[in-house]
Amino acid sequence: MREGSAPNFCPPTEEGITLVFEDESGDRTELEFLGLILYNDRSYGFFFPVTEDEPVGSSGEVVLLEVTELDEDGQPSAFEIVEDEAVAAEVYEDFRTATKDLYDFSA
Repeated sequence: MREGSAPNFCPPTEEGITLVFEDESGDRTELEFLGLILYNDRSYGFFFPVTEDEPVGSSGEVVLLEVTELDEDGQPSAFEIVEDEAVAAEVYEDFRTATKDLYDFSA
């Protein structure tokens, strides 16, 4: 299991966990879970898109979603896109700092 270098980072319990999200129009997207950042009493999930054409991480794109619901075990069960660009930038910077030894953000 990967470990981050910040107390506000919760890594996945195992590598390779993917979730499938469906939008309002029924389009499905598969994302690999990279971990959560806790920021101002909220949780934000980070993901890599997964497609048949691009393996995990090959696009260089990271998706940020806010946790909006927890299940009975306290685990994230619903997410929404982060609309506030300032919050997204701050949370992403925290993620970069927490995972600097795990991912290369120089590209």
